[in-house]
Amino acid sequence: MKLSGAWIDASATQRVCASLTDQGYQALFVGGCVRNALLNVPVSDIDIATDAEPEMILKCAEQAHLKAIPTGIDHGTITVVCEGVAHEITTFRADTETDGRHAKVRFSTDVIEDAARRDFTMNAIYAQADGTVIDPLAGMPDLKKRLVRFIGDPYARIREDYLRSLRFFRFTAWYGDPALGIDADGLAAIAENIDGLAGLSRERVGTELKKLFFAQEPTQAVAAMRASGVLSAVLAEPDDRALGPLIHLEQMVDKMPDSIRRLAAIATADNAERLRFSKADKKRWAVLRDEVGDMKSAGHLGQIYGAHVAQDILLLRAALLEMPFDAKAMSEAKTGENAVFPIKAKDLAPLEGRDLGAKLKELEAIWVTSQFTLSKEELLG
Repeated sequence: MKLSGAWIDASATQRVCASLTDQGYQALFVGGCVRNALLNVPVSDIDIATDAEPEMILKCAEQAHLKAIPTGIDHGTITVVCEGVAHEITTFRADTETDGRHAKVRFSTDVIEDAARRDFTMNAIYAQADGTVIDPLAGMPDLKKRLVRFIGDPYARIREDYLRSLRFFRFTAWYGDPALGIDADGLAAIAENIDGLAGLSRERVGTELKKLFFAQEPTQAVAAMRASGVLSAVLAEPDDRALGPLIHLEQMVDKMPDSIRRLAAIATADNAERLRFSKADKKRWAVLRDEVGDMKSAGHLGQIYGAHVAQDILLLRAALLEMPFDAKAMSEAKTGENAVFPIKAKDLAPLEGRDLGAKLKELEAIWVTSQFTLSKEELLG
């Protein structure tokens, strides 16, 4: 079996592979680029595994006149840039020691050893530069079924790195077949290793959750997280009952997935601090939760926050409060975003200070209630 696609045929990628193979080393695509190509999903990052050690990768790149950056040289990773495209090249590795967060590795020349230290069977499929698929751990049957399954003993894989519990749900949301369900052995191992999640950095957990909730349809995976105890371990007082209705509404109005919108549907904004999210994400999460119950009109929300945030609030309001949803409100939010209040301070002279502020606020409220239709003359009466 062979892979095909513009990414693998690109001259830059072939040049990078040749820099290794011309010197007698292996150059095997691995991980997401192989998995996605086999699933006919767009390929973004290109990862290459090799039996060349880091210093030799650098030397091969230099001889081929390619730019090499030692981005993770201690762990065997060199980034080689060709024609503006970054390729992460990593020496075959085997774990020698793990603590649930980090691993000590030794370099290897055996692709089977390299495959055995990975997380899921669908991520341990390799391909040569010409696209020939190499499947050392027989992961292809799982990939074809879209079954996310740990390599070997799931308990051992999880205890090597507890973040794999979250990755299990993320990959299930992105690549799993909902009709097939979730791998029972993996789920049982995760449920018995909940305590290990507490040792993970908040940033790693937050990043993983954002990726998970960006999946097109994460409802089943999130339900499994709840059932296994993982959801309560990573979020404070979560309630995912509104997630399914929210996603249904998103699809109805053709809204792209959004992690913060979806997280706001199942947990309070305090979690943003817990997960060490950016200031912008924290602020947006807080606004979404605060405004759900305030019942401002769609236009008013659009005027205050802009159409994008206003529409998120409207979707959340319908999902969380189980309210009827009127799709016309989405366009009303856009109208509010573009509306310009026609009254200026000078129009209310000689008022000033608090009196001026109160009058402006009063007239703006009347204008908003009119759906932004009243003119300056009509407002001033």
